[in-house]
Amino acid sequence: MTTTSSPISTLAVTSTDIEEGGRFGAAHYSAMFGVPGGEDRSPQLSWTGAPESTRSFVVSVHDPDAPTPSGFWHWMIADLPATTRELQAGLGQPEAPAWTVKNDARAAQFIGSAPPVGSGPHHYAFTVYALDVASIKELGLDEEATPAFVTFNILPHIVATGTLTVIGER
Repeated sequence: MTTTSSPISTLAVTSTDIEEGGRFGAAHYSAMFGVPGGEDRSPQLSWTGAPESTRSFVVSVHDPDAPTPSGFWHWMIADLPATTRELQAGLGQPEAPAWTVKNDARAAQFIGSAPPVGSGPHHYAFTVYALDVASIKELGLDEEATPAFVTFNILPHIVATGTLTVIGER
């Protein structure tokens, strides 16, 4: 088990659909929340630099600028095998053993950008966590866990992390 004093490596997170500091395309906005042209389509993501101690990955998307005290969690996939280095664009449900954690809308899917009109730019953090456990279920987490609760519980198990931040605005 990793302790808080262990060094955490850096993952390089990239995408063929989005770029660091860039803006979302129309498909990455939310149809569920009524954004015109939105498709709730997740972008392609890739990462490199995982240490040998990696046993699984968690990928999340969080908007810290959402008008709530805790921001808004748009997506989280847990228990991606340690051999995984990419998520394809438009990913529906991942192949087992990976699974989608319910987001803040309590939907087990990617929800695209939908900032309130006129609220300014929102910064969407696509974060990949490399963990020293094969499954977050080893930590007592199940399908009812929220993304914030998952993130809190994986903190001592992170061996590497990387983030790609994209802007959404209406």
